[in-house]
Amino acid sequence: MSQEYQLFCLGNPLLDIQVNGTQALLDKYELKADDAILAEEKHLPIYEEVTKLSPRYVAGGAAQNSARGAQYILPPNSVVYAGCVGKDSYADQLVEACNKKAGVRTEYRIEESVATGKCAVIITGHSRSLVTDLGAANHYQLDHLKSEKIWNLVEQAKVYYVGGYHLTVCVPAILALAEHAAATNKIFSMNLSAPFLAQFFKDQMDSVAPYWDYLIGNESEALAYSESHNLGTTDITEIAKKIANLPKKNTARPRVVVITQGTDPTIVVTSGDEPTVKTFPVRVIDSSEITDTNGAGDAFAGGFIGGLVNGESIETSVDKGQWLASLSIKEFGPAFPEPKHTYTKA
Repeated sequence: MSQEYQLFCLGNPLLDIQVNGTQALLDKYELKADDAILAEEKHLPIYEEVTKLSPRYVAGGAAQNSARGAQYILPPNSVVYAGCVGKDSYADQLVEACNKKAGVRTEYRIEESVATGKCAVIITGHSRSLVTDLGAANHYQLDHLKSEKIWNLVEQAKVYYVGGYHLTVCVPAILALAEHAAATNKIFSMNLSAPFLAQFFKDQMDSVAPYWDYLIGNESEALAYSESHNLGTTDITEIAKKIANLPKKNTARPRVVVITQGTDPTIVVTSGDEPTVKTFPVRVIDSSEITDTNGAGDAFAGGFIGGLVNGESIETSVDKGQWLASLSIKEFGPAFPEPKHTYTKA
């Protein structure tokens, strides 16, 4: 098996438009300080408004951020990322940022009739509110994944990572990756990504759940999952245990559920008759060093999945995730310092 492109990622490529906002701006568009939503008609004027607030433009989309993070800690030519973009300058900026700067091989489907997706990132203090207009990202199609060129890359990879947001786009593509992973005993991983997915895309989420070898999420996403699935608990560890022991297609691998909790310890539960629970304290960073927490979860996922690609233990993979997240929050994120830092164990 080729050692190149061992990680294949699927997600919704977006151009992040980041601004330092105010509570008044959040209130105007009925937004919460720490939340992620899909834009409705009432939100669309925000994209024009934020362009007047000295925005920063960053290659975004949660899975694309994680792909950049994984490539940051892996050897060159390790990561492929697929999604759909328009034929416009935003797409050109994404290729420049993701492919040329971050070293991720981007394999975009081009939807010429629709603009590249964008995400307004309203930063207030250490909080951020994300408002996403999927645009072309909403037009990914299975035939792109199954084309000879792309499917060869799928078959070459040994780890698959899909952003939960893609549940709103092309579930058949997620299932194609998941079924291939199960049939070949490769690693299939996903991210819960946002509370609204468990609430409003429950059926789509449940259709891919049997394939989860690794599931990553945060405490608010875990709570939303528990509520929408009537798990009857708000205890994060108990929720992770219940998810870990859901029915599973590939019984050759246990399921591992990883829940981050901001500055509180990360919880890792491995499936079994008696699920095993481990907790890992996060790396302590002085608040004066924190620039932007936007994308910290994406950075953690990138570091963690990068560890899996390298064949690292759960403990080391979690630590790599926490290390990368600790770097990311010192940057205007989601970004990583250049020149590259070398991983050091906590």
